[in-house]
Amino acid sequence: MEKAGLAASQKNGGGQVHFVFLDESGFSEGSVIRRTWAPRGQTPVLRTKMRSWKRMSAIGALAYRRDGRSRVLLRFHPGEVRTHQVLVFLKHLLRHLRGKVVLIWDGLQAHRALPVRAFVESHPRLEVVRLPAYAPELNPVEGLWGWIMGTCLANVCEETLAPVVEHVRSGVRRLRRRRALPWAFLSRTGISL
Repeated sequence: MEKAGLAASQKNGGGQVHFVFLDESGFSEGSVIRRTWAPRGQTPVLRTKMRSWKRMSAIGALAYRRDGRSRVLLRFHPGEVRTHQVLVFLKHLLRHLRGKVVLIWDGLQAHRALPVRAFVESHPRLEVVRLPAYAPELNPVEGLWGWIMGTCLANVCEETLAPVVEHVRSGVRRLRRRRALPWAFLSRTGISL
């Protein structure tokens, strides 16, 4: 990412500025298999659904402020993330964050849709910075998804999506109590605020 473009956004902020990184992910009933411990001779067995997995999409955001505060915002949607879901999330974001919001996201088609662009233009406190193509390593939300998959959903096999969603929500509640972790996701990208 061009850090000069981000620095220019910071200078225009004045006062309370939230730097919000946004990304989408999907969860299913299938398991993320990880190594685990078990008593000798008792190999753990994971029983998964073999067919017709359903998927739940999530839009997640990590919001950072220069005063050291961070927030995690998350919304679930059945099926794929489309323009309508992005608009709902942007309204949710503006309702929960005061002051200027610098939104940093990738070039997903739903992000570039006309209704989304019109929404951004109609809200002067919302500024959009686009991440370069094929650069997920610059988005700290990718670290959030990796942490959720590796800790909250590791070796979880469920028959329906409701328990999977609850595992993710419980993981986000744990993350909110561990204030240093969202900053660790950001520092891993090499971007500083």
